[in-house]
Amino acid sequence: MMTLFGFGKTTRAIAQRFGNCQVYDDAFSALTSDKRGNHFHPSEDFDPATSDLEVTSPGIPPSHPLIQKARNLISEYDLFASKMPPSIWISGTNGKTTTTEMIHTLLQDRGAQAGGNIGEPVANLDPDASLWILETSSFTLHYTTIARPKVYVLLPITHDHISWHGSFEAYENAKLKPLSMMQEGDVAIVPKRYAQTPSRAMVIGYEDASDLSQRFEIDLTRVPFDEPFLTDALLALAVEKILFDRVSYEKLEDYRIGRHRVERFQDAKDRTWINDSKATNPDATIAALKGLKQSPIYLILGGDDKGADADTLFAYLKNRDLQIFAIGSNSNTLCHLAKEANITAHNCKTLENAVAQIDLTHTKNSIAILSPAAASLDQFSSYAQRGEKFIELVKNLR
Repeated sequence: MMTLFGFGKTTRAIAQRFGNCQVYDDAFSALTSDKRGNHFHPSEDFDPATSDLEVTSPGIPPSHPLIQKARNLISEYDLFASKMPPSIWISGTNGKTTTTEMIHTLLQDRGAQAGGNIGEPVANLDPDASLWILETSSFTLHYTTIARPKVYVLLPITHDHISWHGSFEAYENAKLKPLSMMQEGDVAIVPKRYAQTPSRAMVIGYEDASDLSQRFEIDLTRVPFDEPFLTDALLALAVEKILFDRVSYEKLEDYRIGRHRVERFQDAKDRTWINDSKATNPDATIAALKGLKQSPIYLILGGDDKGADADTLFAYLKNRDLQIFAIGSNSNTLCHLAKEANITAHNCKTLENAVAQIDLTHTKNSIAILSPAAASLDQFSSYAQRGEKFIELVKNLR
């Protein structure tokens, strides 16, 4: 009997595909069932003696009682390991979604399908596809022990999800875990600092975009992106060259950066605003700000910081002409750090207050950016909802 922990996108797809699953979730208060024969239980009702196999939603942390009780726990990747076609896994702290989408843009004419952390859950992908391209979270990697990628693309690792993993070292180890499972003939492209990690795969280390372009003989002048997306594009092109010995510059010309990532728009007064709600950690915010030369900058920061260290962020911010508008559960902390760094900060608490306060002094010569360096779940259902609310608030300014 298959047991599912949590009832999010991942496990919903598994329950729909197989049926007859026992599903445990904190949101359930009483036993219910559906037409597929799935039964839904409160988490506290789980009895490991009645379960042959447990598949967890990736976001459930190791400290959760369900995980602590489990005896036969696997990830969704492990569940489909025997049917998984050759796969490309993409992980790292920032840039996973963009890199995954770019690789799919390059390889969809080869029958590749994309999913995992974005788009389709693994349970909905076609096992007869030629390739799976999977955006892969550290949560999934933590629970995966059977499945392995044919090609592993690792973007730089910086502080994130510390509260979930317990430490940066544990987070880092989760990201490096696929290297220990890969075999001869597999290829991993990783930041140079991890190039000596033991693995049977061919491990290729890289330093930056320039290094990638030289190693894979990619013409930088033909890549239609600047940072923070240039490295993503080069990694995608490198994968294409490894697998098919081609570099399709022209295909990337049609690729458009996804919503909520350095998304510029104008308000009714022709002032510039940037929706970077997908920047859920300090490194992503730094990357976004590096691309902004115009000043002054009005920066909306804050949310659930997931235990990440903000020292590096504030060391960078104190050298910029900007003001901080703090929101979310860590707004008090952000204002304290700003005071120590001698940066002007406003404790707005909410996104509505931040936009309203910026509106008072924002001009055509300044830039206002939502780049929170934090997750959204303290006040929103997702970074996407946070970004959409930001756009709505700005569009309503008069």
